[in-house]
Amino acid sequence: METVPIALEFTLTQGLFNLAIHERFKARATALVGPSGAGKTTVLDAIAGLRRPDGGEIQIGTRQLFSSDGVDMPSRHRNIGYVPQDVALFPHMNARRNIFYGVARGESMPSQQVMQLLEIEPFLERAVGGLSGGERQRVAIARALMSAPDLLLLDEPLAAVDMALRQRILSYIARIRDELRVPIIYVSHAENEVKRIAEWVIVLERGRVSKAGPPDKVFGASLLTPGSER
Repeated sequence: METVPIALEFTLTQGLFNLAIHERFKARATALVGPSGAGKTTVLDAIAGLRRPDGGEIQIGTRQLFSSDGVDMPSRHRNIGYVPQDVALFPHMNARRNIFYGVARGESMPSQQVMQLLEIEPFLERAVGGLSGGERQRVAIARALMSAPDLLLLDEPLAAVDMALRQRILSYIARIRDELRVPIIYVSHAENEVKRIAEWVIVLERGRVSKAGPPDKVFGASLLTPGSER
């Protein structure tokens, strides 16, 4: 899959909170960073079709997902893989059934390739309740990949795992970027993690973009400390 240009040019009001983002970029992996309440998850929800912008446009490659001209593609048709913070696995299903849940006929990611890349095969038959935090995260990512998405959204993918597992999960995300070549937009709070994975960084503060660019440029003034959580 070739790296596709992405246009996020929209405003979205939610209660007293107002988000305005005007960014166009082309990167294999893009990080959204910023303090809690800055609008990072709102951006992901808008891309996925879970929240409707007030106006503007959202475009992935040549596919327009939303525009003020009347385009508002239903979430199920956007071909976006989304792993929310709580991973949202079905507790009554084992890992295998969670991964294949909802996979429609037609184009799909080769399951064996996904299983091997994420090293999931040893616990496919295990119940969700018996999975560690890192294993749950990998199952959720595998489920999001199975429909061969045009874009993968990851909302704080390392928040549910301890420090010892973070480097391992990061290596899986890097392999998705490099081997599966699925474009990624993800939320993170740690500069060292962003520098390892992202080619483009968007910093949000109070619903506005305060900085955007390559990691070395954005973090030139050490915006975040390695491993910091804010």
